[in-house]
Amino acid sequence: MATASTTLPVVFRYYVPQTPLSEFVALLWYWRGHEVQFSRERLLPMATSELVVKLGTGTTTDAGLSGPQSEAFIIERTEMDEMVGIHFHPGGAFPFLNLPVGELHGLHVSLGDLWGKQASTALVCRLLEARTPETKLRLLEEWLIGIAMHPFKHHPAVAFALREFQRDPGILSSAYMAERVGFSQRHFIQLFRDEVGLTPKLFCRVQRFQNVIRAVHKRDDVDWADVALSCGYFDQSHFNHDFRQFSGLTPTEYLTLRTDHTNHVQVP
Repeated sequence: MATASTTLPVVFRYYVPQTPLSEFVALLWYWRGHEVQFSRERLLPMATSELVVKLGTGTTTDAGLSGPQSEAFIIERTEMDEMVGIHFHPGGAFPFLNLPVGELHGLHVSLGDLWGKQASTALVCRLLEARTPETKLRLLEEWLIGIAMHPFKHHPAVAFALREFQRDPGILSSAYMAERVGFSQRHFIQLFRDEVGLTPKLFCRVQRFQNVIRAVHKRDDVDWADVALSCGYFDQSHFNHDFRQFSGLTPTEYLTLRTDHTNHVQVP
């Protein structure tokens, strides 16, 4: 069992970039320390990519990109943690990759494998030398802009679909959206997966699950049937299936294990 830490308090800083980068990057963040000496946490899927550089060791083996996820995975946290990262919007990693984002679905890949060992090592060294969290975040932003391989814009059909799916993930139907953007269903699915990382249907299912998590995160008394209905589920069995698939937990288990951080769940 984790015990209370008597080390330095947690330090958290974040930075929201300017446009057009902000259309793809939600925020750049810095984190040092942890509330307890050690814990394992289940990270829930958000259909987004996350770049994390762990500064504790200063090696590129601790710097990597998690592609879009549709299943929960386990992370370890310690009181010695120091890291910087980039939280991308859905589809946000697309301009910086020289491969379809769909090839990274469910994967965790080192920065060296994606952008070259020499460039990644240089980035880690510069981050280690930077004295303040704010300087580290600015360096990370400069590096990210420098590796961009595509213009900062999605294909118009993908941009439109992203807006509509996030507004109403109950749409689910790729056939409906393909008709709206004027493509065949097959072509639209491939185009969307190449830039966002998931198929349109899977993306909508994860977004709907995320709407549930946000709706209940701070609530003590939860009417799951009401939550399921308000988030677009047509029956309780479908809701329970999706919740278990995406979180690895039942809704009741989630409530007992959730933390202050929306998508972080305790591992007993």
